Formats: sequence, C-alpha cells, structure tokens
Amino acid sequence: MTESEPGTWAGAIAPDWDIVGNANGGYLLALAGRAMAGTADRHDVTSITGHFLRPGQEGPVTVSAELVKIGRRFTTVRATVAAAKPLISALGTFTDLSDSSNDQRTMTIGERPLFPHPDECQRVEAGETFPPKFMSNVDLRLHPDDNFYHAPSGNLLMRGWLKLINDEPWDSIGLLLASDAFPPTIFNSAIGMAWVPTLELTVHVRKRPAPGWLQCHFSSRFVSEGFVEEDGLMWDATGTLVAQSRQLSLLPRPPEHSA
Repeated sequence: MTESEPGTWAGAIAPDWDIVGNANGGYLLALAGRAMAGTADRHDVTSITGHFLRPGQEGPVTVSAELVKIGRRFTTVRATVAAAKPLISALGTFTDLSDSSNDQRTMTIGERPLFPHPDECQRVEAGETFPPKFMSNVDLRLHPDDNFYHAPSGNLLMRGWLKLINDEPWDSIGLLLASDAFPPTIFNSAIGMAWVPTLELTVHVRKRPAPGWLQCHFSSRFVSEGFVEEDGLMWDATGTLVAQSRQLSLLPRPPEHSA
C-alpha cells in the first residue's frame, strides 16, 4: 500500500489471492490493516473488525483511513476499502507489540492441542478452480482428521499448520490473512461445499509471531438461521498463542430443486 495523500492509500488486489474469483476475506482485511497501521504510525494491530460489504476482485483498490483516537499506547483508526464501490468497512486499534512480553501476568484455561507434525498432514494445493488459487500463496497442511477432501468428518473443525510460501516471516498484520486461510468448518458437515460469504471478521492479536509454522484451530458450535460462526486460535512456532478470531458467515446456498 502507498499513501498518496494523508489518510488515502492506493494498492491492488493481486492475482491468485481469490476464492473462485472473489478475493479472500483475510487478505482484504490485511490490505486494510496495512494502510490503517500506516495511518496510525504504529506497526502492530491489536484488534480489528471488518464488515464485508461486497466481494472484491483483482485490480486497484483504495483505502481511506481516519484517525479516531491517538493514545499513549494505542491508536484507533477507521477505514474503508473500495474499488468502484466500498468493499470493507473496518475499525481497528494499533500499538507496538515489541515490548508485549514485559507483562508476565498469564492465566490459561485451555491447553494448546497436540497436532500431527506438518509432514504428517496433507498439503492443500491450488487447482484450476478447487482448491482455490489462493492456496498457491500459502503452505497449508490440513489435520488428517479434518480432511474433508476424502469425506466430511461430521465435526465442525478445521485444524492444521500454515506458513507463507518461501518461508516469508509472519507479522501481526499477516495474522489477519491467517485468520481466514483455512477452508470453512462447514465443509466438514453434510451441508456441502460452496462459497461461504463472510459478513464480519474480528481478529485479536496478542503478540508478534515467531518465524515458522502457525498452528491453527478453527471450530464452530452453532449453525442456525442460515448463519455459522467460526472461532479461531493461532499459536506460533514457539507454542505461544498469538491471535484469536471470530467470523460470522452465511451458509452456502442450498441447491435449487426444480418443481
């Protein structure tokens, strides 16, 4: 993203970051996050919420960012990502996480789950249409028990390992991409596979991730009234919880039946 004037950033939705023609939601939120961090003049996102207004396709985009509050530790920014029309409306808080380890107060109720090694998990590789081209930009290894390509497990879980290609290191903004990189949990149900439009995505970042694999756990508890929520947990290569997410999506449309 390049700032053309204060609060206005220019960029583009790059090729092959899409799901059957529509840009991945986490990728779009990361574009917003980059511009918002620049406007805040702070490197790290702490919390961000994006409301998805319409799908985005490959091509130029602008981000209009507005400072809401500048504090001693945190700066809040509001932004809109637009092409011909607005795509995302976002609100985020930004800070410097480089000294976050100075606070040693920790209480953990749940334990990090044990996963098979990445080499024991199936890599999801991009196809012509499915798996989507987005997968050519990441190395995603799916937990064997969640491999819906063989058969849906019946459990609304998607777990596994994730890193960027060429071992590009993660940063706090990159975690926004990671929060939406895995296949939807609903694919492990009998509802079927189709586009699952995101209505809202919130990500909380705890710490800058260490280089290497992210261990990711996404789960859903409730499917009702045409909606599904998805809760995400992400640990870095040191086993530290670095981010949490919650996403609200629409269920895939049911197949049309002739009268």
